[in-house]
Amino acid sequence: MHTMKSSTRVFSLCAAPALVLVLAGCASSGAGSASARPVLYPNATLNRVGDAQGRMEANACMSRAQASGLSPMQTTNEVGRRAGEGAAIAGVASAVGALITGRGGEGMLRAGAAGAAVGGSAGAVSGAFHNDKPNGVYRNFVQRCLSEKGFEVIGWN
Repeated sequence: MHTMKSSTRVFSLCAAPALVLVLAGCASSGAGSASARPVLYPNATLNRVGDAQGRMEANACMSRAQASGLSPMQTTNEVGRRAGEGAAIAGVASAVGALITGRGGEGMLRAGAAGAAVGGSAGAVSGAFHNDKPNGVYRNFVQRCLSEKGFEVIGWN
């Protein structure tokens, strides 16, 4: 029975980071995300050069914006900050709970560490969902670059 309990704990500790990455990937798509691409209006320029060339021009403008030091994502450390907050809150709450139930000493330390691990994972997931904010300056740069080439950006998707 003891082996099953510790193998479950090891699995939980290994699965948490993988779950964070999967959920972060799910959170990073759509028009309001930093991974969105410009949507071109089918004006005379796009009709003349075609969709494939329009995508290539958009890629070139996006690369030019990044070469100028701009990032598609606002640079915040939301994931790390929320993971730290979650770890601290859950760790303290678990340690206090162990004291209240009479599991002082080593039991309190184990409870605090387990709570911190769970809270850190939950905080990282929360941060991943809130971290993918588009950079307005980057988007304005790309839109102006495309406009100078005769394209019209009608949104981001």
